[in-house]
Amino acid sequence: MSASAALMVAAEGGIIGDGRTGANLALAVGLLGLVIGWLAPVRAGGRIGIGNTRTVGRSAIVVGMVGVVLAVLHVATSSGGPGTGNGLVGAIVAVPLGLGGVFLGYRALTRSRGSGRPIE
Repeated sequence: MSASAALMVAAEGGIIGDGRTGANLALAVGLLGLVIGWLAPVRAGGRIGIGNTRTVGRSAIVVGMVGVVLAVLHVATSSGGPGTGNGLVGAIVAVPLGLGGVFLGYRALTRSRGSGRPIE
């Protein structure tokens, strides 16, 4: 199975459970991207240090984009409207979460690029 086919099956909720599974997966991945993006500039010195800022920023961008792709695929393949139990509203909410992760990851990359050293 190719990666795009696996994403389609996951977005449709066809792996396990009902139609909300794909939306819940997109929500979880989008939220994870947002959290990683939020933690990207956080460094040691009294705060949590989670690694190289640039690597974490790139990770936030990738995870956020995966969340957006899963959400858009779920919205495109879901039948019915909001309130029908197919997870359409959850997938719609997952899009800004993933985009927030992308934005925060990009922000961390641009802020760390100028000084040549990690953000403090």
